[in-house]
Amino acid sequence: MTDLSEEDERVSPSDEEEEEDTEEELEREIERELAEVPLGELHKARAAGFHSASSSGGGRWRIPDEEKKTSRANKNRPMEMSSRKPVGRFRQIIQVPKKVVRDPRFESLCGNLDPDGFRKRYSFLYEVELPAEREKLQKLVKKSKDPEESEKLKKHISWIDKQLKSESGKSRDAEILAEHKKKEREAVKHGKRPFYLKKSEIHEQSLIQKYNNLKAEGKLESFIEKRRRKNASKDHRYIPYRRPANED
Repeated sequence: MTDLSEEDERVSPSDEEEEEDTEEELEREIERELAEVPLGELHKARAAGFHSASSSGGGRWRIPDEEKKTSRANKNRPMEMSSRKPVGRFRQIIQVPKKVVRDPRFESLCGNLDPDGFRKRYSFLYEVELPAEREKLQKLVKKSKDPEESEKLKKHISWIDKQLKSESGKSRDAEILAEHKKKEREAVKHGKRPFYLKKSEIHEQSLIQKYNNLKAEGKLESFIEKRRRKNASKDHRYIPYRRPANED
């Protein structure tokens, strides 16, 4: 028994040295492998929880492969997500059909826009509704004692006036264009080439028609005077102020 114990004591130091050598070689091999691994992949491996093979066996560092794209066996099933990847706050569990927004102005499904027909169908707004609303607001302004409320009512009245004025100009231009098209259709029947009016020519004819209407109603002088005062107030902004008398 004493001989065996002495023999074991003689063998054990060599075994320990061999184990130390193998550990050193393993560490050197791991260091060499880590030296060849890019730093970015190394950080990804550490963040994903991959450690040296000494803990799992195998003697090599394992870098995680790129995550495969998630797929579903059926489109109606929810998508499977990796448990290692943090889940976002907002994610789509069930895929729903995309909502398509359609603009009726540019969609052929809604038909073609007829400006003349649209103006005729909604002419009651400018002929009946807005003038009646304007009269009602004027009565409220006279009865109102609150300056802020009366100011809001006056702004709304001015908005109605702008709408009525704009619509009267558009309707006048539409009448001029319709009359011109009627004449051109008759001319084309006789073999003449059609002539298309420009916007500037329509505007010029509209001004001539407006001038004739004001002259027939006897409002031309007051209109010209009002326009002159308006232009004078615009020009007054560009006139320099008079210097004080004490300045040289």
